[in-house]
Order: sequence, then C-alpha cells, then structure tokens
Amino acid sequence: MRLLFVLALSAFATVALASSRADDEHSHAQPQLVRITDMALDLRVDFATRTLQGEVVHTLAWAEPKANGPAELVLDTRDLAIERVQARVGEGRWQRAAFTLGEPDEILGRRLVISLPGRVEAVRIRYRTSPEASGLQWMPPALTATGRQPLLFSQSQAIHARSWVPLQDTPSVRFTYSARVRTPAGLMALMSADNRPDAQPTGDYRFRMPQPIPSYLLAIAVGDFRFKPLSPRAGIWAEAPVLDRAVAEFADTEAMIAATEALYGPYRWERYDLLILPASFPYGGMENPRLSFITPTVIVGDKSLVSLIAHELAHSWSGNLVTNASWKDFWLNEGFTSYVENRIVEQVFGAEQAAMENVVAQAGLREALRSLPPERQVLALPATPGGDPEDATNDVAYIKGQWFLIFLEQRFGREVFDPFLRKWFDEHAFKSVTTDDFLAFLRRELLAKHPGKVSDAEVAAWIAGPGLPDTAVPATSARLEAVDAARTRWLEGQTTARGIDTSRWITQEWVHFLEGLPADISAQQLLEIDGAFRLTGTANGEIAQRWYPITVRAGYFEARPALAQFLRKVGRRKLILPIYRALAEQSEGDRAFARQVFQQAAPGYHPITRASVQALLDARAP
Repeated sequence: MRLLFVLALSAFATVALASSRADDEHSHAQPQLVRITDMALDLRVDFATRTLQGEVVHTLAWAEPKANGPAELVLDTRDLAIERVQARVGEGRWQRAAFTLGEPDEILGRRLVISLPGRVEAVRIRYRTSPEASGLQWMPPALTATGRQPLLFSQSQAIHARSWVPLQDTPSVRFTYSARVRTPAGLMALMSADNRPDAQPTGDYRFRMPQPIPSYLLAIAVGDFRFKPLSPRAGIWAEAPVLDRAVAEFADTEAMIAATEALYGPYRWERYDLLILPASFPYGGMENPRLSFITPTVIVGDKSLVSLIAHELAHSWSGNLVTNASWKDFWLNEGFTSYVENRIVEQVFGAEQAAMENVVAQAGLREALRSLPPERQVLALPATPGGDPEDATNDVAYIKGQWFLIFLEQRFGREVFDPFLRKWFDEHAFKSVTTDDFLAFLRRELLAKHPGKVSDAEVAAWIAGPGLPDTAVPATSARLEAVDAARTRWLEGQTTARGIDTSRWITQEWVHFLEGLPADISAQQLLEIDGAFRLTGTANGEIAQRWYPITVRAGYFEARPALAQFLRKVGRRKLILPIYRALAEQSEGDRAFARQVFQQAAPGYHPITRASVQALLDARAP
C-alpha cells in the first residue's frame, strides 16, 4: 500500500509523512503563503443568461506580512470570465493588478494568478459565471414545484465553489463572508448565512456569515420560497406545494437539535433551517451551515427517512465545525457524521430503528467493498494528484468510518466515549484537521488514559487496512431478522407474497427485504411481489433504487414505464445511478433504452448528475 504506518516505542500508529496529509492536491491555492480570511460578495442573478455577475473582495492574511517585494495570490477558478482585478494598497486605495489564467484542467479548472505589488490587505475581482457552471443549476419554471418561477441552487462540494466564485477552494482554508445578492422581483434569495425568517421577496438581499467556513459550504439559492417555523431556532423554506408536507415530515427537527446538544455540546450556528429543493438536487442533503439543502425524495409520509435530517444536522458538529483539511480525510467529515446521526436517531426514534439503519448501511458497505480496489478501501486515503475528490464519496468514508467509531464506543463504553467525542469537537471547533490530528487526540485522550482497551495494531487496521478488520462487530436487528424469515418462507413456497404481513414495515424493512432477494429471481416471482405490494411506481426513492435494478436484471418489463418516469422525475444520484448501471450492464436494447431516457431527463438534472450518468453510460458503451 502507498499509505504506510509506523509503530514506534510508546508512540501511536501514525501516518508516515504526517505533514503531507494537510496538503490539498485538489486546489491551486497556496495557503501556506496567504489565506483568505473574509470574503465580500456582490452578485446579480440573471436567469436570462443563466449567470451570476458581480465582484468579490477577499481580505488576506499573509504568512510573512512584512516581507518586501512583489507577491502573488493564486486562486481556483472553473469556467469563470475574469474581467478586472484590483488590489487595495494603503489607506483604502484600489489599483489595477495584473492577472493570468492558466491552462484549463478537466478536474481542477484554471489557476488564477494575481500579481501584486506587495503583501496587500485585499483584492477585488470582477467576474461572471458560465451558464454551464458545474456548481449551479438553473431551472426553468416548468421544472419547479409551482411551475411559475425559475429557480437556482448551488452545490459547492467538493470543488465546485470555484465555478461560481474565484477563491481558495480547499477545506483547509476557512473564512467569514458577507454578500449582497440582487434577483428578479418576487424571488427569494437564501445563502448559507443569516437568513431572516421574516424576509420578504424584495429582490435585494444582504447576508452575513460570522463563523468561518470552508469554501465547499458556500451556498446560494434563489426561487419562489416560503417559510414556516418548526421552533424558535429552526424552520423550513420550500416552494408552496411542498412546504406543508415538509413541515409535517420534519417536525422532530428541534428534538434532534436538543438531543445532539445533550451529547456533544451547544449548537454554535444560531439558526438551523432546511431548504427543500426540487427532486433534481443531486444529493440527499447538503450540510450548508444554517441552511441545509434537502431533497424532497425523503418526504415519504412516515418519517422513516428523516435520518437524512439527523445526518445533515450532525454535520453542524462533524464537518462544518471540525472539517477535514483535505478530501483524503473525508472520513473525518462523513464517518463522524454517520456515527452522530445514528445516535440522534436512537435518541429520538428508538434503538430498533437505529439498529435497522446500521444493518442496512453495513450491508451497503460490504457490497461496495466488492468493487473497490484495496487502496480505496482505507479511511486515510493516499494522495491522488490529478484525481477527482468525488471519488472519496463512497460508503468507506461514511460507513466504515462510522463503524470504526462504533468499535471505539464498544471497547471504551459510552460513559467514556461520549465525553471524548464532545471534547474532540470542543478543542477543534472551527478548525480543519487531518487523520493524524485525530490519531494524536485518540492516543492522548483514550488509549493513554485507558491502557489495554485497544491496541495500536487494531487502530491501524481500521485506518490503513483495506476491507473490514476482524474487530468489526456487525449490527443486528430483531425486526430485520423477522424480515429475513418472511422472505425465506416465501422463497421456499411456504407462503405467498400476500401472506407476508408488511402492515407495519417501514422503509428499512422494505430495503432489507429487497436486498436479500436472490440474484436469479424470476420475472414471474417479481410479478407476484408487485401484485402484492405495488412496488412499481413507488414514491419512496430508497425502495425504487433497489426495486428497479432487480426488475431490469430479471427482465420484468412491466416496470419499465414507471422506471423511466422515476428517472425523468428524480435527479438524486444515489437513487438513479443504480438503475442506469443495471440497464447499462444488460443488453444493447437496455442500453439504448437508458440512453433514450437520459436524453429526455438530462435537462432537469444537475450538472454533477448529468456528468455522472454520462460517464457511466460511456463506460458501458460497446
């Protein structure tokens, strides 16, 4: 393996060449020389041209502020038109600054190099975005819930912020920001900042984010949004047709906040609001501070998918508050968040639902590991110059990372582990960290204080070893064991599908039932299941993303019209990529069907989703 660990004397298993883990190979920026500390945006939203136009002022902190002679500021951009750059030199005077744009890189975009007369305190950049900006989706009225007004939303993670702001696009740099955003009349603008619940659609909005954040948490949305409160510090923004259903589904949000505070300390972002976006949003949620972006695909009527809200809320401690310094250590964001999420679910919805979610998640991880090369199965990933940081977005970071923390909790007990985790958040609040930082903290605060509980080798196996260590204890669920028994009785002919009592099943039980069906199940068997449970046409995306691939592989063509409708309606990558993949792996006729549906659906997909589906279909082309 390229990632090496050393064991020495009383020292802990530590990543070799530790300092390199803070380096970010996915950014042109040079934060070791200069950092952005504050950003002031002034943008105009133009739906006609699908662009943002305006300027940004970056306040700078130099490593050597008193050094003499010329200096350079290197920023990240992608498909931005840079019109003018100025530097503020003494007494607030602005003067022109020369700049160059490097050659475009398919993943990193273009390096913006600004030549400066010295270590100036600020630079001002006038620019406009491209209509094809990878971090922005422009939706015409016909694709919105109301059908009356257009809609815009951003997705900056992992390195898409550079497509709508020239900046240091790396999680190792944190900054505060302010913004003025002007929109067409009647549209509401929101940001990952201090949105006012009583704001009116004036067309001219001002924002301030006083807590320092990394660039991937910079967010904007513009649309016909309305607000309803959930509690004095939490509420929901959404288009009118979605708002009431979202309020009912996410009514337990305040209880989740309180449960997390009891475990891990105060919520430090003042408000926690949710913005329900169209179904084209490429992810389940995005943890933009103060305003989590949420897919409507989790509004299913029984609250069985609200663990997504628990997950995005948990990021207010793990990720937003304590952030991975580079995408090599993505597990520090997502593994910790998945662990905290499950603790919230247990506290608010009960231990059995939390157990079911763990069983389902761990099964997904085992399946993912079958297709990942060993070097991608580790938590502390090796550097990937020239690679795409999106490659770190898989179940290893989320579920193996969570499982490692569950392992520590089991060995030390919650009475020890909970204060340990809270102290981690407290001591590293508003900082960017590496795996080495966590390992040093773990050794000091747990291993040294409780010797003999966990060995260096056991920790190293989790952090740097591929697959799952022998110390991984699988989650169990009595309710899912009952699902296994029911499925077995049906497969063995002891009962009909209609004879299975599913009246109290929630999403996790349906998911477990479907994931346990044999690979050689027949179309006739699926016809019986469908006749009993009406899975074709389900509004539940978690069920749909399992059911439709099964129908494709079994040749159950009766499901095709509903499958196509689902792909045209939903743009969440997690839900649609398994279906496209199943079609692409079958006959040429199936692949042609997939391409036809994609051509119809693509205008409503986010650029990130379009690129993912296109890459999948291209890879499977004969």
